Amino acid sequence: MGKVIGIDLGTTNSCVAVMEGGEAVVITNAEGNRTTPSVVGFSKTGERLAGQVAKRQAVSNPDKTVLSIKRHMGTDYKVKIDDKNYSPQEISAMILQKLKADAEAYLGQTVTEAVITVPAYFTDAQRQATKDAGTIAGLEVKRIINEPTAAALAYGLDKQEDQTVLVFDLGGGTFDVSLLELSQGMVEVKATSGNNKLGGDDFDQRLIDYMAAEFKKDQGVDLTKDRVALQRLKEAAEKAKVELSGVSTTNVNLPFITLTAEGPAHLDMNISRA
Repeated sequence: MGKVIGIDLGTTNSCVAVMEGGEAVVITNAEGNRTTPSVVGFSKTGERLAGQVAKRQAVSNPDKTVLSIKRHMGTDYKVKIDDKNYSPQEISAMILQKLKADAEAYLGQTVTEAVITVPAYFTDAQRQATKDAGTIAGLEVKRIINEPTAAALAYGLDKQEDQTVLVFDLGGGTFDVSLLELSQGMVEVKATSGNNKLGGDDFDQRLIDYMAAEFKKDQGVDLTKDRVALQRLKEAAEKAKVELSGVSTTNVNLPFITLTAEGPAHLDMNISRA
């Protein structure tokens, strides 16, 4: 009997794990990392990319790079690449196939079954779309588990005394708060609320808007109209956001961000916490 893998299919990053000796072990991907960017891209030659290699081409090839597809799960949203339309399930399946391949390389055997986590407030349509993505990726999805329930299990809370726990889950694209009741090894979601349009992506967007507005005020150029410049801004905003978790001020320096009538223009500004 083959191993069943556990997958956290996130908005920004995803990861895959397997049970070994009664413990969940997060599998390192082909690039040597424990998390894989939830990014799909298509190279200029038509090659399909997923993970870090897809994220790397986002600046040079933004029109053929897909990010944060999880926000569209369960909708009729389509991504158009080279005259072909892709559903959120198909794009998510490409990420799942990358995770599946990394798991198979680690285990040395074929993987056909998985458990996938989703936000607690995901609708039936969103949950079904996640299962469909697994099927497209060649996985039989044994169960869809709520992310806060998985978090409680990961912290071993189910093995402690009976208790009520409040779980805050702020991800790249979604935010939810769940009230869990843990009793005799069972985890029950008593109440949940969330916002699938609030997450790290939105914090990044605020920084992007601020930097673009400051640059336009200073240089008279709207960087949001330039796809390549905008992608560089996005990556810089994400990096600045992460750095501001540990320091009060950080510098964003993007040389040759765009061309003006006077020649090349550079973005160089300090960003501080509010």
